[in-house]
Amino acid sequence: MVADGYYYRSKFWEAVRELNLDFIGKLRVDTNLRYLYTGEQKKLGSPRKYDGKFDSNDLSRFNFVKEIKPGVSLYTLVVWSCCLNCQIRLACISEFQANGKIKNALLFSTDIHLPPEQIVEYYQARFQIEFILRDAKQFTGLSDCQARHLPRLNFHFNATLIALNLAKHELYSCH
Repeated sequence: MVADGYYYRSKFWEAVRELNLDFIGKLRVDTNLRYLYTGEQKKLGSPRKYDGKFDSNDLSRFNFVKEIKPGVSLYTLVVWSCCLNCQIRLACISEFQANGKIKNALLFSTDIHLPPEQIVEYYQARFQIEFILRDAKQFTGLSDCQARHLPRLNFHFNATLIALNLAKHELYSCH
């Protein structure tokens, strides 16, 4: 399930977890996360879980994955989400800007085994789907149906999306 950062809420995550799905989204840079403790455990007492509060500007703990394009790098790290109450994999897109500052975008997945490249790819695909729905509403009347019968609604939705796909195909085949 790919959703906007607005849905980074424990109630939403619990519903997604009940459906046995993983969650991919975007985080604010000031979100409440904890580094996982990976050092040697002490002999007495409960094992240490966390190694401090997460700082999105400190990329020293992240693992470099690759340079996406000049000036834009991809980093990854597994951290503890205090809101979702589970481990998440971060995919940090770090962009060096012309004014000398570094801008970080934090994408995450609740599947900690998902490669960071796929997290970025899935999150970017979300925008393509939103563009399709926006265009279908604006240009082919996706939201203009007054039918209430399910087969008629299905026909209307399919017809508007097919019309949009044919129009886009025609547009791109002419160039």
